[in-house]
Amino acid sequence: MKVLDELERLQEDALKNEDLRIKLLATKAGDNPLSCFCRLARSLGYDINEMDLVYAGEEAYAGMRRAMNGGGENSPMLENEDDYYSLFFSAIEKKGR
Repeated sequence: MKVLDELERLQEDALKNEDLRIKLLATKAGDNPLSCFCRLARSLGYDINEMDLVYAGEEAYAGMRRAMNGGGENSPMLENEDDYYSLFFSAIEKKGR
């Protein structure tokens, strides 16, 4: 998916550029953090929008559910495994520690 390629590219750039990393982390404090993040990403030339990012996560979750015994109610869900937004921030937050 294109949005995942863009997220990966942005993440790599943020890990190399401390100013970019700080700007991205600051978007989490906005009224709508996902929109703030996507708006900043687009302003920097990364093709990331809210709907594509959410859809990618939903598709990943649906695929996991199908792969685990047909996706019954007892199927385990790994925390944040379908949430590419959270996974993105997890990686760039670790660098600051």
